[in-house]
Amino acid sequence: MSQPPYYPPPQPHYGAPYGPGPYPYPVPQPTNGMAVAALICAFVFAPLGIVFGHISLSQIKKSGEEGRGLAIAGLVISYLVTVVSIVALIAGIALFSWVARELDRTGGAGLPPRTTAAGPGGGQLPAFVPPATLGLNCQYPVTATPADKPVRPPVAGKVATTPKTVDATVVTNAGPIVLHLDNAKAPCTVNSFESLVTQGYFDDTPCHRLTDSRSLSVLQCGDPTGSGTGGPGYRFANEYPTNQYRPFDQALKQPVTYPRGTLAMANAGPDTNGSQFFIVYRDSKLPPTYTAFGQVDKTGFEVLEDIAAIGIAGGADDGKPAKPVTIKTIRLN
Repeated sequence: MSQPPYYPPPQPHYGAPYGPGPYPYPVPQPTNGMAVAALICAFVFAPLGIVFGHISLSQIKKSGEEGRGLAIAGLVISYLVTVVSIVALIAGIALFSWVARELDRTGGAGLPPRTTAAGPGGGQLPAFVPPATLGLNCQYPVTATPADKPVRPPVAGKVATTPKTVDATVVTNAGPIVLHLDNAKAPCTVNSFESLVTQGYFDDTPCHRLTDSRSLSVLQCGDPTGSGTGGPGYRFANEYPTNQYRPFDQALKQPVTYPRGTLAMANAGPDTNGSQFFIVYRDSKLPPTYTAFGQVDKTGFEVLEDIAAIGIAGGADDGKPAKPVTIKTIRLN
């Protein structure tokens, strides 16, 4: 029997698709560029990472490209960063609003309680050195609390520092008190006071607080409500002596002596001056954060001493005068 003819085995073929030989390995799909961009943007700008992430998932579904894991990671991180940023923004706005309300409100305008005025210190008010910006840009922004008596804020902007003093007379039911307003040291404050005077804001208003202690002896007025929380619906920045210190100087917390006869602004914190003012009838110790804007003429000391001698309601050393004190009017001389 003859041998069958020999046929050599076919040679493997690696050429065109699906030849007679083994199938070639499939070519790997490229990584989707949007997926990479989504992951990068997740750390740079999360909202864009969200957009790129969704676009990449759509493209991957259609093209079969690699990168689905990158796209999902970019989306997750982007959403987390966005949510955290929104929460932080809302919290920041809430905090800012709270701080703004505290600064804007004129409620509680006044001096520290008597117990906080006493303590170490007792130095004198600093010598006055005119700041470079004195009177150049007086601002009177509206507060969250409306005015307790109809009044317009003063005109903002530059205020002249001359004349050096402006005189005014406070006519009270206890007698007249002449004031020498220190326009050269506190022009923005004097400008506000003059504006309130000319609009009759102080007419028929009470002096709602009298203190009588070794460390704090003042008569406080300027609140139409008589509650200690009223104001004109605007505020303005501190001037002398605060502007003689650097911001956040620890010395601003140390009491100094406000001499007898000093006319100064009450406030509810830094730069919250409104309409309430106080007259020092005996040397008093206070932090230098109350704008001193004038002096009482010596002829008014007797009136102040008579008011103090009558005492404070209930026999306290801080409260309403035992005999009501009313400002009938204030006029500029």
